[in-house]
Amino acid sequence: MSHGPVGVALVGAGNISGQYLRNLTAFPDVRVLGVADIDAERAAEVAREYDVPVSGHLGTVLAVPEVEIVVNLTIPSAHAAVALESLAAGKHVYGEKPFAMNTDDGTKITAEAANLGLRVGGAPDTFLGAGLQSTLHALRSGLIGEPVAVTAATQSLGPESWHPNPEFFYQPGGGPLFDLGPYYLTALVSLLGPVARVAADSRRAHDQRVVGSGPKAGKIFPVDVPTHVNALLDFPGTATAAATFSFDSAVNRRVIEIIGTEGALSLPDPNTFEGPLLARGLHDTDWRELPLSGTTAGRGIGVLDMARSIRAGTPHRASGDLAYHVLELMVAIADSGERSEFRPINSTLTTPEPLPAGWDPYAATLS
Repeated sequence: MSHGPVGVALVGAGNISGQYLRNLTAFPDVRVLGVADIDAERAAEVAREYDVPVSGHLGTVLAVPEVEIVVNLTIPSAHAAVALESLAAGKHVYGEKPFAMNTDDGTKITAEAANLGLRVGGAPDTFLGAGLQSTLHALRSGLIGEPVAVTAATQSLGPESWHPNPEFFYQPGGGPLFDLGPYYLTALVSLLGPVARVAADSRRAHDQRVVGSGPKAGKIFPVDVPTHVNALLDFPGTATAAATFSFDSAVNRRVIEIIGTEGALSLPDPNTFEGPLLARGLHDTDWRELPLSGTTAGRGIGVLDMARSIRAGTPHRASGDLAYHVLELMVAIADSGERSEFRPINSTLTTPEPLPAGWDPYAATLS
């Protein structure tokens, strides 16, 4: 068995890579050894900025023997191909959301990893942050009794006003469901367990959108996916959730509320690692803020947990099973939105265990 920090390479040097690199280069239990991109010059520039020794195309970083985990930050349409090539090279894979574009590709990834004895996992890892970990502890303590119902919503006018290259948000694999849905669905599944069936309705307010910033400002581009989705999710033996995912809302809204038999919780934005986490009892007249415990280190803690779990021989929490289940949920919601009928969910998973008390990303534990 290998010892010491786990070697990591990032594939995809776009907007999100900076958040990962700032964190991963600060965690002593991982070593960032490579940055790859379809644009080798961009990969080299990012590698220099973060003092990463190797850069180039995917094959370049896969050839580094010390690289054990590939962090796949490519665009959604490339997720499966990069994951499969990385697995074939003998590397574990942690991917940005969504896990894949469709369940066939997701199945290929998980099956190939199992066949090769390798691990796969995926974002979001926000459920490992202090806000949602504290929510998990509150639920398990019985603070609000048994969960009965959930309301979840993420609503805005979409990312084209601020993102310089927003077109992919409106192509298959994008839209509010596949872009923001993973945060909300991963949060709910990590708290309440797997979903048995879903139903949905979907709409698209505009056939075209306009880039609002950057060098492409003013460019008109097509909208190829639904931009407003309402979904029902059945958690067997516990709550039913009503969820809205929208890029058609003039009102910005990010909310998850869990109603229980003894009270309610108002959760933090699941696209963050912090709070606030609010609680309200049956006879309370207002919400009260609960104290948080856990890490707020940010994106990359799922990679770190995978690295530490590889060395310990224990399950990692942002697992392929979790990422695949969320992918199947989104695919089924999208399909139900077209067919207006309940769709069964075939996959299941063991709900990830909470991070242990005192889990510190900045403390070296691997030697």
